[in-house]
Amino acid sequence: MSPGNTASAAGADAFELYRDAWGIPHLRAADPLRLAYAQGRATALDRAWQLEVERHRARGTSAAFLGPGCVPWDRFARQSRLDDTARRCHEALDPDTAAWVGAYVHGVNDGMARGCARDERFARTGHTPAPWEPWVPLGIWIATHILFAGFATKLWRERVARALGDEAVTLFATDGPGTIGSNGWLVPGERTATGAAIIGGDPHRFIEDPGVYQQIRLACPEYDVLGLAVPGVPGMGHFGHTGTAAWAITNAMADYQDLYVERLRPAGAGGFEALGPDGTWEPVHRHTETITVAGADPVEVEVLETARGPVITREHPLHHPQPHDTAAAAADPTHATGERALSLRYPPRVRADLGLAALRALLHARSVADIDRALDGWAEPVNVVHAADSEGGLLHRVAGAVPLRHRTNRLRPVPAWDPRHAWQGWAETPAEPVQGFAVMANARGIASPLGVEFAPPHRANRIRALLSRSDDWSPKAMADVHRDTYLGSAAALLDLLPGLDGLSPAAAALRARLLAWDRHMAPGSTDATVFSAVRAGTVRRLAADPVFADLAGAPTGPEVFHPWLYLLPRVGYALEGLLTTPLLPGLDRAAHVRAALEETAAAGSPDTPWSQVHRLAPWAALPDPQAQWPGLGGDHDCVNATSTVPGLTDLTARAPAARYVWDLARREDSLWVVPLGADGVTGSAHHRDQLPLWARCELVPVVTDWARLTREPA
Repeated sequence: MSPGNTASAAGADAFELYRDAWGIPHLRAADPLRLAYAQGRATALDRAWQLEVERHRARGTSAAFLGPGCVPWDRFARQSRLDDTARRCHEALDPDTAAWVGAYVHGVNDGMARGCARDERFARTGHTPAPWEPWVPLGIWIATHILFAGFATKLWRERVARALGDEAVTLFATDGPGTIGSNGWLVPGERTATGAAIIGGDPHRFIEDPGVYQQIRLACPEYDVLGLAVPGVPGMGHFGHTGTAAWAITNAMADYQDLYVERLRPAGAGGFEALGPDGTWEPVHRHTETITVAGADPVEVEVLETARGPVITREHPLHHPQPHDTAAAAADPTHATGERALSLRYPPRVRADLGLAALRALLHARSVADIDRALDGWAEPVNVVHAADSEGGLLHRVAGAVPLRHRTNRLRPVPAWDPRHAWQGWAETPAEPVQGFAVMANARGIASPLGVEFAPPHRANRIRALLSRSDDWSPKAMADVHRDTYLGSAAALLDLLPGLDGLSPAAAALRARLLAWDRHMAPGSTDATVFSAVRAGTVRRLAADPVFADLAGAPTGPEVFHPWLYLLPRVGYALEGLLTTPLLPGLDRAAHVRAALEETAAAGSPDTPWSQVHRLAPWAALPDPQAQWPGLGGDHDCVNATSTVPGLTDLTARAPAARYVWDLARREDSLWVVPLGADGVTGSAHHRDQLPLWARCELVPVVTDWARLTREPA
């Protein structure tokens, strides 16, 4: 019997489940495999619906019970071969990691029936779970992170280059609609009240119901770790505290996925060949799959894979040579003919490695050196990491797999038949000594050599400024950093206001009001609402300017990529750069700002508090029509990063998916909070009990004393 089966056979007797006042699971078992089993079983009890949604999204089968709206994602998941990649990565696991993952899967399978019985959504959809395959956690990990590097932005850049010229390819560079960001900071012991380091931060993601992070504690004789887990995946890879060491991550904004323009020609029996970099025609794998759709006809999907990777679309209109592939056109006289397609090359598919062994190793870490060694095996996604230990060790590094290749690969789709664009090995991941405060907020910095687009520096600069105000930081004081609402990016728009002439009296008064504003997107600020209205009007007018006419059409190609390809959100997120760039001399920015100011004034400048219009709007597989979501402070470039889509909506779907403070002096003084709660079942006591605190940027204490926890009966 395998170790995983041993854990399963022991059943509920293999572990103890405790909960604190917030319903957060604290698990204790005799060894790591029984503990992994316990984590899977407890997660199935609390989040059975979420686990099934994530499992089926990874497999491309979610439309079978969620309906036609899920077909675009399911098609992408199948065409990009997420489930097959997970299976390959699982086959390549070392035996110990495979047993650990297997024990978790056994726990999920053993707990699913009880978890399903708690959640009415299974009966409502008629969905009955099937046993998990051993590689499902790896599939969930891939599906969760496949869009992290924003490869779809390359489609947008290609579109921009065609409309405005190659020099404008990064004109809209910013932390865009589909990018995942975070804040993180490390305060060394010389700047804290206890003399030990403090790590704080918050990952920014699309907020989902149930939440994307699970607060949890895992304890056995080998280790006792608390942190934030990804439901469906064992361990806690992103954020954890082992008692003597702690770590946290942000998105490094590295570019490590490529799109290749493939030239296809028919081959025998309905197949295809693709032109390879050595000038020969290579076989293309082809098969078809069927997506079952609840309430609709099934959808057939053609799955193709070249030597570069899976073909994710045959709809991309590349019908003629572009400036960056003229050499290939000269070498290939028939370049202008034949079918084009786009393939996706991504490291887990190439290396058969997701870095799951690193997640297991992190649980055993007792020092910064242990964390550093574990992260040497990290693969996906590419992150910037902060770590500290109780002996004063500090770490600031990048972890993950980034291919070495031609710079153009990072910018836009590249010709598969050009050997210059082949991958040439793997980049070294940078590390830096911690000098003063270490801050990571997706801006240019330690990961700059690995990426193209980074977040504006406002959040990082503001965090440094706030931390510099004290030499005796405590965990509780960190909430003042989390909740800060100063909007540094407002300057680009506000700086244009003094030069506007010919304003109406009402618009002139509105200008004076905005120039006197403290630039805080505070929950109760009416000036913040006025600024957002003027900003939205400016964005809409810029997007309608003739200079962008060739970008204004509706996106084509797979629907899953459309959020990256609409002009209006792109203008909204890139507004700061568009108001200051010299690349668009024909763009009359002042005229657009003046018109937006006049429009807002004519409508009667709103005196509505920001939190009344800036409300949370989370995603749910089955939305709850009765849900009441809170108003928030903050905005996209605030430390309290609750993102709107300027010009489209003041609602926020992307925000901190958790907040944490790890104290290396006393772990019991650490703090955390999630947007909803520990339980994924709608209407349960701990489904949304942390939501009011999260909305106010308050955190709850971590409980480490087992005597203060309540044990649940087996």
